[in-house]
Amino acid sequence: MEISRRIKQQKEDLLVAEEQLISLTSDADEARIRSLVSETAISDNDRRDSVRQSENMQKYCHKIRNEIQRLEEMQDALLDKMNTENI
Repeated sequence: MEISRRIKQQKEDLLVAEEQLISLTSDADEARIRSLVSETAISDNDRRDSVRQSENMQKYCHKIRNEIQRLEEMQDALLDKMNTENI
């Protein structure tokens, strides 16, 4: 039951993180365009910061997906063990 609860929590966290990723990616795209148009050091710094934030969120989403997969594999193993013991 604990693993199931953790999977549910991780999936909820992933939904929030993916929504933030969409926003950060959009911000990074806008910063790229502003940087191209203005060609200033400040706009280029803003672009790099936006891209870095977006990349960090992508990594975080990937980490959550990996954790969900690990928990689901653990849950499957426990269910298989329970089925084997009940046979």
